[in-house]
Amino acid sequence: MTHVVAQPCEGCRYTDCVVVCPVECFYEGEKMLYIHPDECIDCEACVPECPVEAIFHEDNVPEEWQSYIQLNADKAEECEVITEKKPPLADS
Repeated sequence: MTHVVAQPCEGCRYTDCVVVCPVECFYEGEKMLYIHPDECIDCEACVPECPVEAIFHEDNVPEEWQSYIQLNADKAEECEVITEKKPPLADS
């Protein structure tokens, strides 16, 4: 099981969640963050830290954002791991 970053993260990319992750499973994309499904330990530490409520357990991702499950898996393989808090994107 894993958690998934969904549409509300697009364009804001808050990084509050990455600093509480005990296994460093967040990856930074150009416009949002992604969770690596093979690295996430399902601890839920990140969920309450997300100010835009963009992180869901994969079993609870809203229907309209189901494509983000595969998107997180794909993008986590391409992007760099992020472990430190950074300023959000300018348009957030």
